[in-house]
Amino acid sequence: MRLTAYTDYTLRTLMYLGMHRDRLVTIQDIADLHSISKNHLMKVVHQLGLSGIVETVRGRNGGLRLARDPSEINIGKVVRETESDFFMAECFNTEFNTCPLTPGCQLRSALGQATGAFLAVLDQVTLASILTPAPGMAPAMREGVITLQLAP
Repeated sequence: MRLTAYTDYTLRTLMYLGMHRDRLVTIQDIADLHSISKNHLMKVVHQLGLSGIVETVRGRNGGLRLARDPSEINIGKVVRETESDFFMAECFNTEFNTCPLTPGCQLRSALGQATGAFLAVLDQVTLASILTPAPGMAPAMREGVITLQLAP
């Protein structure tokens, strides 16, 4: 399973905003930290604003901030909203599936279960739970660099 860059940027944005709740953050702040395109982040932030997760403040001193408490932001839900599909193989796309093995394929079932398990783990994770630094990560946390940690 591989998440799209869009989902990756969405999660990085949320994590950065969660770590900087004391101030407004600019898209440029996040783009500079992660060395990613400001244009890509603008699309991410726009969608996060539409979903009600992020509040945007316009103007000279504007920026973004979380519109909800990090404990209310479910990572599984965010991933579902940002991923266009979870087609692990051609057979998951009923519109374009040409595989002749599909009717009795056990692999399709196993991949479907694996995807369900992946999302079930993420459903147990909130933004608040991944803002806790890993051992030895405190200096990096102060700089805004964190890693996604999933609870066991």
